[in-house]
Amino acid sequence: MPCDTIPSCTKGTLIFLLKGIFVAGHVFRISVETHCSGMRLDQFLAQAIPEFSRTFARKIIDLGGVHLDGRRMRRSSVSVATGASLEVYLDEQPLDVFTLTEEHVLFRDTYVLAINKPAGINSQPTPARYKGTLYEALLRLLESPYAKGQKPSLGMVQRLDRDTSGVMVFSIHNRAHQPLTKIFADRRVQKVYLAMIEGSMDKPQGEFRSLLARQHRTNLMKSVEKGGKEALTRYRVVESFGDAELVEVEIPTGRSHQIRVHFSEAGHPLLGDTRYGGRASWRGVPVPRQMLHAWKLQMQHPVSRESVAFETPYPPDFLDMLSHGRASGDSGGL
Repeated sequence: MPCDTIPSCTKGTLIFLLKGIFVAGHVFRISVETHCSGMRLDQFLAQAIPEFSRTFARKIIDLGGVHLDGRRMRRSSVSVATGASLEVYLDEQPLDVFTLTEEHVLFRDTYVLAINKPAGINSQPTPARYKGTLYEALLRLLESPYAKGQKPSLGMVQRLDRDTSGVMVFSIHNRAHQPLTKIFADRRVQKVYLAMIEGSMDKPQGEFRSLLARQHRTNLMKSVEKGGKEALTRYRVVESFGDAELVEVEIPTGRSHQIRVHFSEAGHPLLGDTRYGGRASWRGVPVPRQMLHAWKLQMQHPVSRESVAFETPYPPDFLDMLSHGRASGDSGGL
């Protein structure tokens, strides 16, 4: 007897099959009926969800988007039991698995690793994805060929949004974890970003200071009068295009989305940052993502205590947008 199928578009479950590509932002929730008990997980999903082929189901399982009774399950061969609950998460990202290479490495010694994170990669695992996130890619990069199966030592003290590129620093030795965490907690890190914003700032340099808190209804950050965390953003205009500007941004604090929020609330959202009111295209050209890049980072080494500094080049999509601005209108360096 075949397993009951579930509709592909039900309330709270938004999955659409468009030209063979799944575009999703929510989750399938499925209960295993008695007559499906004992089936392989990939086989069950292929029968229960009309749009899923068995190959596609295996890919989602391998990425980590399938949760069985509340726990991520990454083995296609596991059997499902009567009454078990499954949640299948899909994101809007390619199914290819991201891999870190030596080209991404800016610095590495026994204690610290600095990398140049590409845009479009989640820093940490999400319900839809474990494999191919930056965290998982780091574990693969650090894995010793002489200690297979032994999890490398990895400390994450900072995060970048999925569509933000640039420098990130990690501790990779037990001696470095606590000192590096304290360096960031004490704000003894100089972080400089590059951003392309809409419009023109009133002043060539200035700062924003507010308390930021997350809005539960929208999951976006917002400045509030009380109950938030202090956020300080300093900026300097580097180049002006009339209807947009390239700005250099320093954040002594490291609050979630703080650069995006502060410029949006000032009436100058980042180009491509549609979540915070930014435009999706500029001068007739699509903006590939939120135009934010973690350019430079300087700090004290957590073990040697020497000053170390890391700098990343302008990413190609940034250079493309700057070239487009210069070619399609007047620009002036400030």
